[in-house]
Amino acid sequence: MLISSDESDANRRAETADLRATMGARIERLLNASGENGTAIERLNLYRCTGYDPANATIYEPSLAVIVRGRKRAMVGDETHFYDASRFLLTAVDMPTISCVLDARLDEPFLSIMLKLDLEAARDLIADIDLAAIDTAGAGTAMATGPATLELLDAVNRLIGLLETPHDIAILGRIIEREILYRLLTGPTGARLRQTVSLGTQANRAARVIAWLRENYVSPVRVETLADVAAMGVSTLHHHFRALTGMSPLQYQKHLRLHEARRVMLSESIDAGSAALRVGYESSTQFSREYRRLFGAPPKRDVAALRAETREFVTTA
Repeated sequence: MLISSDESDANRRAETADLRATMGARIERLLNASGENGTAIERLNLYRCTGYDPANATIYEPSLAVIVRGRKRAMVGDETHFYDASRFLLTAVDMPTISCVLDARLDEPFLSIMLKLDLEAARDLIADIDLAAIDTAGAGTAMATGPATLELLDAVNRLIGLLETPHDIAILGRIIEREILYRLLTGPTGARLRQTVSLGTQANRAARVIAWLRENYVSPVRVETLADVAAMGVSTLHHHFRALTGMSPLQYQKHLRLHEARRVMLSESIDAGSAALRVGYESSTQFSREYRRLFGAPPKRDVAALRAETREFVTTA
């Protein structure tokens, strides 16, 4: 009996909904607390949120984020990405990101996974199946959303399932992670990942600068030094770096500094002046001005509001 395309689509939607339900039940069983939780699979983190989630400034490493329930917003530079259970978020290089959960309730928690990507494995896979020959023109920035297909969700579900059979992780974990990489590399957002991990590409050279800035963001930087790191001309570096991140190299460094300053003020309870000096600012006035421009409030007020919001969330969750 032939199945019509409408029936086939309906069957796939039903299978996808069943997979999400299975994944959600597994995550709920595995998690002991809300927040981000590491797992026995080295690169896999699970996340659960039951209420208000203050905007979180962090560095997204190369990763796949899949929402099982709820919605989320991720802002990088001037770009804002919204994604939910129907779409994943792919990050191909380290990106200073401000993220926020949009839908979470005590009776229906936000649930998601984040899998940090093994870039060496991605590079090997590109060579194995000759993906380097596929055109990456117009690939766009290194963060993007894509459709959470049945095939991708099935692989992610099986990876989460290994947490229930820990003795299988050492062997099957690598196999399933490779399958997930294959789905990403050959999917509609795959060009973003291919262009950054393939040695010799302009995007890969720009990615070298990102890695260098992560290590040296506190120090004053000359664009000529960054061009030497990338083995590019200054104007060529600017063009490809902005295409990859949506920012210039110096704007990227500024975002790294401000994200780190916010983190240490929250986690170590130090004042704004001390945080500014720690991340490389010589002028506290300039630091406060740029901090307010990025986060919407001066450092002291922003951190106080985040602490109050967090206390309120903890007492009501």
